[in-house]
Amino acid sequence: MTTFSKFLPQHLQQNALPENLGGVLESIVAACAKINNQVRQGALAGILGEAGTGNVQGEDQKKLDVIANDILIDTLKAEPAVAGLASEEEDTFVACNENGGYLVLFDPLDGSSNIDVNISVGTIFSILAKPEGALTTESFLQKGSEQVGSGYVLYGPQTQLVFTVKHGVFVFTLGSDGQFVQTQAHPKVPEQTKEFAINMSNQRHWFPPVQQYIAELLAGDTGVRGKNYNMRWVASMVAEIHRILMRGGVFLYPQDKRDPAKPGKLRLMYEANPLSLILEQAGGTGSNTVQNMLDIRPEGLHQRVSVVMGSREEVEYVNKLHR
Repeated sequence: MTTFSKFLPQHLQQNALPENLGGVLESIVAACAKINNQVRQGALAGILGEAGTGNVQGEDQKKLDVIANDILIDTLKAEPAVAGLASEEEDTFVACNENGGYLVLFDPLDGSSNIDVNISVGTIFSILAKPEGALTTESFLQKGSEQVGSGYVLYGPQTQLVFTVKHGVFVFTLGSDGQFVQTQAHPKVPEQTKEFAINMSNQRHWFPPVQQYIAELLAGDTGVRGKNYNMRWVASMVAEIHRILMRGGVFLYPQDKRDPAKPGKLRLMYEANPLSLILEQAGGTGSNTVQNMLDIRPEGLHQRVSVVMGSREEVEYVNKLHR
């Protein structure tokens, strides 16, 4: 199991990590190491394809969705510092240890539609301090700015752990000995970019501000933005955000006209908040087009949200178009 303290700067070891937070992080990473082993086996272990079940979101589950979810639940239940957890795959929260001081929320396998075609997927996690009193749904409904830490493990050509405890971002790579070793500290998202990620197949459904924004990007150096943009789309949010963390860019999954009652498709608590915290700590930002993502007061565990995040100049430009 990875011991984070020996890799972190001295001031972070001594002053910044709250009591027992290191143990929570190590439990999450231990679970992700097990998930990584399952992902790497794939067809050899007969675990690709549909599970034949649906989650609380009404989405069909992959076999690996279920496996990853079970691994995280079992591992976190065994960690004394975890009082409760919530998963994108579960109807409601799961109580763990009565005396625990932390809550963990997670998307066990983001981008799982890619797993059968061997494209990068990942586990996203968010850590909150447990409020005083009995554990209820409201215990979890904290603003993203109140997270004590967040991160993800990307199962790609390299298996990488990226996390923050609100003192910058740290990147670890899984070695052949099964240990995560720090390979980067404090990556910075460039303020400006020439790269965007959006599902263009939904273009006909977008509201006017997003239509205008993407049209301006596609106009390239002949348009008002005065530069040529490249488009990327992996259909795995964690992979998109990792690319943006490493080299800049902007990711959008906007609300659209198909169901105006839905504020978006992605989940605030399991995807948008933890990834926004990572990007904020690296100099980027995220919003729902009208307010900073981390300032949103959650109303439910499975709340959906419109998402734009990445390089600060682009996110602020999209916000301005919506105003």
